[in-house]
Amino acid sequence: MQLNEKIFKAYDIRGIFGQDFKEDFAYTLGLAYAKMRKQELESGRKIKVVVARDMRLSSLSLQKELIRGLLEAGLDVLDIGLSSTPTFYFAVAKLEYDGGIIVSASHNPAIWNGFKIVRNKALPVGEGTGMEKIKDLILNHQLETSSDKGLLTKNNEILDLEVKHSLSFSKIENIKPLKVVIDAANAMGALYCQKLFEQIPANLISLNFKLDGTFPNHEADPLKEENLQQLKEKVISESADLGIATDGDGDRVFFVDEKGESINQAIIRGVLAKIFLREKPGAKIAYDVRPGKITQDLILENGGIPVLSRVGHSLIKAQAIKEDVYFAGESSGHFFLNMDIGCYEVPMIVILKLLEELSNSGLSASDYFKPYKKYYLSGEINLEVESKQAVLDKITETYQDGEINLLDGVSVKYQDFWFNVRASNTEEKIRLNLEAVSQEIMETKTKEVLELIKNV
Repeated sequence: MQLNEKIFKAYDIRGIFGQDFKEDFAYTLGLAYAKMRKQELESGRKIKVVVARDMRLSSLSLQKELIRGLLEAGLDVLDIGLSSTPTFYFAVAKLEYDGGIIVSASHNPAIWNGFKIVRNKALPVGEGTGMEKIKDLILNHQLETSSDKGLLTKNNEILDLEVKHSLSFSKIENIKPLKVVIDAANAMGALYCQKLFEQIPANLISLNFKLDGTFPNHEADPLKEENLQQLKEKVISESADLGIATDGDGDRVFFVDEKGESINQAIIRGVLAKIFLREKPGAKIAYDVRPGKITQDLILENGGIPVLSRVGHSLIKAQAIKEDVYFAGESSGHFFLNMDIGCYEVPMIVILKLLEELSNSGLSASDYFKPYKKYYLSGEINLEVESKQAVLDKITETYQDGEINLLDGVSVKYQDFWFNVRASNTEEKIRLNLEAVSQEIMETKTKEVLELIKNV
């Protein structure tokens, strides 16, 4: 089996298809996952898992081999076919299955593919939660098939169930006929956005909704501003009220106001915290260590309890479950709700909440979000370094008069600026995010920290 061991990441398995792994790896992964779950669950009962895939050109063949491995290992498989990652999570959680695997490389370019793995309630399998176990089973060939083969069934109605579930969190009668442009980047968000907007009063203008694993229009990564350009132009040309962009597997969602300007994710997260705290007063709200102070401001102003998390969708989910956090959000566009059935990304619920909030306010998107534009962000800056640890040590030593937090990399806080420096999990890179009370302080301090990093 051709295999690059670097495909085992902190949150999922991901690499270049045909170069880092091929179809036979998917079969082996099925056997390894089955063995791990058999060891974890009580013996003697049939283990049931969900399998899904995105629209990438290699996903169907990988899914077939993955299913073959799971069945031959004795697990029952529910195939829900083409699916966004949130829909896959919903299926595992709502149907009370023992876990599952979706074939997807999220926002990565077309030549990539991969796998996101979960246990029951859509609990993620990642670094420290089983990824090492799966890797060890595969690399050491500790796998076997079962004489008691699994049963394969299919279900094409999961998305309808998920839409119904999402609508139960909203009062759709409060949503005005807002004109909304959604750019799905020819990827999986198109499926749930289409279904959702068929059920609500808002008017959908769809952009790049045809599923195409070659990504003919632009990459499915809305975190890069260039990938939002088409959406921004369409919002302006259509005189729309709001623009929405989803990523490759549909688990991240981004927003653009009626002027075609991106709305910072820290602001979106803070406003969502305010909304969810109305429903659950005094609840815990989690957010990652990357600067976005408006989120903390809004949590505190609305009577919530702020909970700081490490960066990474699987890590923030695990913390939300452990600490009974109700809502959590990452700077990268992942928004989670901790529900009775499970804790995972809920882009449809997020879209509904924001449409309802804007409708009730009677304001344009730009006017509504304007009061929250209080701070100035550097954006994430990546630098190649010789020693990641040496950089982190130098930052800690240099800024020891500030308020220091070592939860994830080094976070430093002063009265008028604050920043986080983290090491990349997979490369010799350092990531800097800095925020300040003015543009001038932000630029000055960003330059200062960058110079320090470069001189280590």
